[in-house]
Amino acid sequence: MGLVKEMMKEIGNKSREFYEFVLPPMDMHLSSDHLKVIIDIPGFSKKDIKLTLTGDILSIQACKEVNDKEHQSLVCKQRPNIIDKKIRLPIDIKHGEEKIDSAKYEDGVLTLIIPVVKKGKDIPIE
Repeated sequence: MGLVKEMMKEIGNKSREFYEFVLPPMDMHLSSDHLKVIIDIPGFSKKDIKLTLTGDILSIQACKEVNDKEHQSLVCKQRPNIIDKKIRLPIDIKHGEEKIDSAKYEDGVLTLIIPVVKKGKDIPIE
């Protein structure tokens, strides 16, 4: 029975590591005036999440405290306690011109609205 328990623990560790460093799952929607980024970060509270936008790199850091009492009786753990992810956005943002119009976290889903600065000039055709 100890071997099965150890194997389940190792599977849980690998699953959690994958989530912490490869995921969280996200969608990006680009329109003419903004980029909407939707990121699934369930299990964290608003105060646990830190966002940073530097140029076109969005950094997401989340960390939650673990209850030591519950940790002693833990059999399987797959949910992450830490997320540290950097994402290159598909839009050009100059350093010093970073702006996020809104950031909302509701029901484990983080939604960001980032304005897109239009480059160039429209040329009317006669």
